[in-house]
Amino acid sequence: MAIQSTYLDYDVNGATHQAFVAWDDAYSEPRPGVLVAHAWGGRSEFEDDKARWLAGQGYVGVAIDMYGKGVRGSSPEENTALMTPLVENRSELQSRIQAALSMAQGLEAVDASQCAAMGYCFGGLCVLDLARIGTEIAGVISIHGLFMPAGNVDGQKISAKVLCLHGYDDPMADPESMLGLATELSNAQADWQVHAYGRTLHAFTNPQANNPEMGTVYSPVADARSSIAISNFLEELF
Repeated sequence: MAIQSTYLDYDVNGATHQAFVAWDDAYSEPRPGVLVAHAWGGRSEFEDDKARWLAGQGYVGVAIDMYGKGVRGSSPEENTALMTPLVENRSELQSRIQAALSMAQGLEAVDASQCAAMGYCFGGLCVLDLARIGTEIAGVISIHGLFMPAGNVDGQKISAKVLCLHGYDDPMADPESMLGLATELSNAQADWQVHAYGRTLHAFTNPQANNPEMGTVYSPVADARSSIAISNFLEELF
């Protein structure tokens, strides 16, 4: 028995997107599914590796695609151009991640009643929005994610449990925005946690991140701590 994986095309409002799915074929019964939402550059080997890691823990890891099949950025400028339209049109962002969740729930290996979502950077914003719109999902995990509110969810209760793993010195999500998110989640009656890692910047889980001027620096300590927190949270959910 071993970890299996495949690429899977799926439809989002008439456009083709492509996910990467990983699972352990030692399990004969459907398993909890966990979405992995990508950073601003699009789905990459980084997110695919996280899906494999989840499969190794007994889940079905589904690295989703928010931009469209083959659409990737290769520079900060290109990444910004891809991400910004969705940040500014949250209804479209929410529609795309809902479509990804529906795709994952339809997989034979996935128990549709037991799903969660985790996301990195831009993907952290995506999974928070999945919770913000009241999706009946067990939980979401934002990892060095963006915290700006959606603006189209006033009065919506959040049923999903929420975990944010956050670098306290992240210039893209400063302490004020972290406190704003905490207030928002409390007002939405969410079961929420924020783990803030001191002296830690953005992208702390990515070994390739090494740009202090931009505020993106890998932290092996915060990376290890966040991995434990993710595992513990998923174990609590499922």
